[in-house]
Amino acid sequence: MKRLTLQSSVAELAGVGATREKQLLKLGVNTIYDLIYLFPRAYEKRGNVKLLSEVSHGTVASTILTVATAVKTASLRKGLNVSKFFAFDESGKCEVTFFNAPYVKDVFKVGAEFRFYGKIEIARTKYQYTNPKFEPVIPGVDLAPLTPIYPLTEGISSKFIDKITKIAIDETLYEVKDPLPDDIRIKYSLPVLSYALRNVHFPESEEALAKSLARLAFDELFIFGIGISLTAKQKTSYNGAVFAKTDFKPLTSLLDYELTGAQKNAVNDIYKDTVFTNPEGKVKPMARILVGDVGSGKTICAVSAIYLAVKSGYQAALMAPTEILARQHFKDVSELFSRLGITVELLVGATTKKEKQRIYESIKNGSASLVIGTHALLSDYVEFNNLGLVITDEQHRFGVKQRAILKDKSKSAHLLVMSATPIPRTLALTMYGDLDVSRINEMPKGRQRVDTFVVDETYRARLNSFIEKQVINGGQCYVVCPAIEQGDDGEELYSPASLSELEGSSYKNVAPIKNTLEYTENLRQSLPNLRIAYLHGKMKSSEKDAIMRDFADGNTDVLVSTTVIEVGVNVPNASLIVVENADRFGLAQLHQLRGRVGRGKRKSYCVLVSDLNTEKSRERLEIMRTTYDGFEIAEKDLILRGPGDFFASSGESVLRQSGGFEFKLAKLCDDTSLLEAAFATAKAIVHDDPGLIKPENEELRKAVLQKISPITSTIS
Repeated sequence: MKRLTLQSSVAELAGVGATREKQLLKLGVNTIYDLIYLFPRAYEKRGNVKLLSEVSHGTVASTILTVATAVKTASLRKGLNVSKFFAFDESGKCEVTFFNAPYVKDVFKVGAEFRFYGKIEIARTKYQYTNPKFEPVIPGVDLAPLTPIYPLTEGISSKFIDKITKIAIDETLYEVKDPLPDDIRIKYSLPVLSYALRNVHFPESEEALAKSLARLAFDELFIFGIGISLTAKQKTSYNGAVFAKTDFKPLTSLLDYELTGAQKNAVNDIYKDTVFTNPEGKVKPMARILVGDVGSGKTICAVSAIYLAVKSGYQAALMAPTEILARQHFKDVSELFSRLGITVELLVGATTKKEKQRIYESIKNGSASLVIGTHALLSDYVEFNNLGLVITDEQHRFGVKQRAILKDKSKSAHLLVMSATPIPRTLALTMYGDLDVSRINEMPKGRQRVDTFVVDETYRARLNSFIEKQVINGGQCYVVCPAIEQGDDGEELYSPASLSELEGSSYKNVAPIKNTLEYTENLRQSLPNLRIAYLHGKMKSSEKDAIMRDFADGNTDVLVSTTVIEVGVNVPNASLIVVENADRFGLAQLHQLRGRVGRGKRKSYCVLVSDLNTEKSRERLEIMRTTYDGFEIAEKDLILRGPGDFFASSGESVLRQSGGFEFKLAKLCDDTSLLEAAFATAKAIVHDDPGLIKPENEELRKAVLQKISPITSTIS
């Protein structure tokens, strides 16, 4: 039999046929290596075994029970049968029920012991499990304290992933080479990679899991740190486009407002980067990020940079993450630039073939000074005549790879990226090692404050009435839910939100998870006269754009959505945003969501709904209720939750490096010192060995090339 290796196809695993192979590919799993790096999304804490008498009604619990009676199966109607039996422990008796599972009569024999896990209902003194998960108790065999729950796709169960992952680890873990030099690993008390990989899938204990998560999170931060340190090294050459000294008055005279001090400082930063030369008359290619609060006016700073480039004889490109956002930029910018005689083109996926050919030609011959678009700008057909400036909006939606592809259309082009996620200053200096940072920390005059309220489920009727009132008065409303459909996160899972303090299940049944589909149906029944739509990330881009466009055009009264509206179009008429299960979101993300409203003249409101009544959750939501400065909120979020929130929150990574690098476990990091250590170590290694050619860095070099090769041309 052929021996498995890390590069073997998963199809070589027992039980993985052609159908399962295709299903696994949807999860990004093609090889054994991919499978081992498909980490659990949460853990069921089955090791916390309780007696029946210690369990409260409606809670999820783990118990060890002895089967007391034989299984009896009855048919209720065609297609539905029920199997029941009783089991007991020293404190009581429990009725166990399974639906459409007649096979259980061969599993549960009288006198056998099982560990059951699931929600327990208590009616008077009667305990009942319905469709619980179960494992036989075998003398001398320890049951795992934590059971991994994996990201799934249709046809693939967590149990199946668990089964094939165990085979893969048992047969190939010997082959894993540790890229982390021993001295670094020992310095920060991190376990070896093989230990971490085994225990993240099959944790021996909570302590072993915490150590493993810390090690794997460190690896992600460290490898990413290597990448940005290498790209920072590449910025030393003086081959950037030299922009001419330019008077901005023709542009600013068309504005009906004056730039804030922070905006002026940002424009001055761009000017210095691109105009001021060294003694030889050369400049380094600019690589700058504008980090500003929602509504702080980053776009006009980008427009000023475009104006500077065009007036210097160069072309500019602005790439947005969605078609609807690209169209919004085109509408705003083209109206302004048309008055200055600057030609602007729009290039998106929906652009007709004939129109694309015309635009391609105008870009190539230089008649188009600015092209605004989506990923369509990355096409090989897009050839610039004299590209001098590349701008990407909402930088976390684009990876290093996409930025590099667009910028490589001209080696001398300057790069400007924009982010509406206020990042704490110390964190920004660490994470944006390849970018100079301009912070826009001042709001334009007239920007209204969005009144914020924190309520619980007892306010539901009043909240629905408030939604209706906003619509009757001509406004529109967003509702944000953390899940798409029931079951996405409905079970009580052990989802470790920190690496240093793992304490029990994250959410109790007092805080059921709201989902967009069920919420939409309930709201339609409660408010039948309103036009209500829903939106989530699993929809096709064209479908999402159409729904968002309907909302922006006023054809929808209430939009129920996941956080995909976090980066959205400007809807001045939206006057209310309701965030359900607000305790599940990071403060920085809540602040971004709040920024979806208050963009017009209507008095606007944000309502945060939470039933998680813990001291920490109350403290966090009180910050949101009383604080409106995004940077201040970000600093407080860093103190309360650590840096992980800035890598991912509720499934959306603030720093997702799409197409280049993905943070899987760094999102669980609550230890700022771990992040700082990883980045500092990466920077020191690159400084000492820029090509990673020293023998002790051989495995590290391989890891970097494998994970972030698009930005590591200096070592390839």
